[in-house]
Amino acid sequence: MQEDFLHYIWQYQKLLSNTLTTVAGENIQVLNVGEYNTNSGPDFYNSKVCIGTQVWVGTVELHLKSSDWFLHQHQNDAAYDNVVLHVVWEDDVAVYDRYNNQLQTLVLKNYVDEKLLLSYKKLLQKKNWINCENRIDSIDEFTMSFWKEKLLVKRLERKSLVLQSRLIELENDWEALLFLVLAENFGLKLNSDQFLQMAKNVTFKIFKKEFPYLINLEALLFGQSNLLNDHVDDVYYKSLEKEFKYLKQKYQLKESLVSLQFFRMRPAGFPTLRLSQLAVLYHQHQNFFSKVIEAPSINELRKLFMVSASEYWDTHYTFGKNSVKRKKFLSKPFVDLLIINAIIPLRFMYAKKNGIDNFEELLSFYNSVKPEQNVIVKRFQELAVKTRSAADTQALIELKTRFCDKHKCLQCEIGNKLLYPS
Repeated sequence: MQEDFLHYIWQYQKLLSNTLTTVAGENIQVLNVGEYNTNSGPDFYNSKVCIGTQVWVGTVELHLKSSDWFLHQHQNDAAYDNVVLHVVWEDDVAVYDRYNNQLQTLVLKNYVDEKLLLSYKKLLQKKNWINCENRIDSIDEFTMSFWKEKLLVKRLERKSLVLQSRLIELENDWEALLFLVLAENFGLKLNSDQFLQMAKNVTFKIFKKEFPYLINLEALLFGQSNLLNDHVDDVYYKSLEKEFKYLKQKYQLKESLVSLQFFRMRPAGFPTLRLSQLAVLYHQHQNFFSKVIEAPSINELRKLFMVSASEYWDTHYTFGKNSVKRKKFLSKPFVDLLIINAIIPLRFMYAKKNGIDNFEELLSFYNSVKPEQNVIVKRFQELAVKTRSAADTQALIELKTRFCDKHKCLQCEIGNKLLYPS
């Protein structure tokens, strides 16, 4: 058993009786369970309980065993001075606070339905992939849809915290933030960290000065990605090499440690093409941030990304090696991934910073994108979980990585439904 089971029982008062008594035999009436605390300190704040004839307002602390109070050194911590009730599964020792006052104790196991305990144990039995994989298909559509939408909001809020931290580092330069986020996502999973570092090395302040000159934008991106170090016998390569040498000196650019991966990648996704496409994107849209924020529909957003790599890449995938002539446009699936992972979270945070609720608008964007295809989504589909759009798949990714993988079943609407069907 884990303590979060006790938190669940207390928070939702899943008890067999309202007539509770302390270890000392005094009656307990729970007037307010309090506010669940996910940070350090007691588990519930602002709780209100009546013990005997005395009403107490303070904090409630929960443990599997009473002795855990001493194991965690709470008797020496001032944060626990206001504990009005100690709630435990098993009472194995009397507990005292810093002032040698004995705490009133409630033993939960005396009031929990055996069926609930068995359901909990069954839910947390180790499975191959997720704890509820044999039962998730029994969840009703209303519960699943409600939880997916909440998961989607949680995912956007979590991503907003990351973006907010970066925005502070960039001194509230939204255009620079968009550049970093786009660069990171242009690198996809294999090269995302390296693309992000490359963009930080270039800096948007320098990059935007060269907007009118595509060759300079490419030179900055290729040079800071360490792709101009081989002295290839190629006219285009040599021109990039020359421009980067000049720009490096002009802007006093530092040596880059970026090392990009090509291994096991499809040629259409090679970093060379992605870097050129990113350069062309900014060359064509020099007020790109405004266009991204103001685009009224997902189709208008998609149009902004209708760019191809520069002309050289029509017949190349890497420097100096010819290929069949073909325009290297950003594909629709790739653009949709950019919108899902970069643009929507940015628009969400931007609206939030300006006091605007745009979730319904962004939800319509998600619903206009086909379901993503990845290992997590595929496994949920095999478990008969419906995926109609990117709204569903983004929610399921959040569910798997933030709840299932961390065994937070008691904080999950699905887990709660399976644990205690209403």
